[in-house]
Amino acid sequence: MGTETRSGAPKSSRLKKDARLEARVTAEQKQLMERAAGLRGQNLTEFMVAVLAEAATQIVKDSDLIELTDRDRQAFTEALLKPTPPSDQAYTDAQWYRQVMNQLSIPSC
Repeated sequence: MGTETRSGAPKSSRLKKDARLEARVTAEQKQLMERAAGLRGQNLTEFMVAVLAEAATQIVKDSDLIELTDRDRQAFTEALLKPTPPSDQAYTDAQWYRQVMNQLSIPSC
């Protein structure tokens, strides 16, 4: 599932872990989490850290996607409302295109 070292241990286990998290849960929630951890082959701490990291990563990705979409929408709207004039090269290319298309025009039947 995650990246592992040659020994098979996850790379994150090599990092210095000096921050601490604590949570109060009901007995039922703890039993459920322990069961889920066991199904993943993890102890409760490993399970909680992995699940929280997965959820946090997804939430941040979703937020970034929404921000990018809003930023893109704003740029698109501004381009429609305040278009920049075509460049000299665009005018030259358009003129060339018209000439080529006029030469290739198919006579009507």
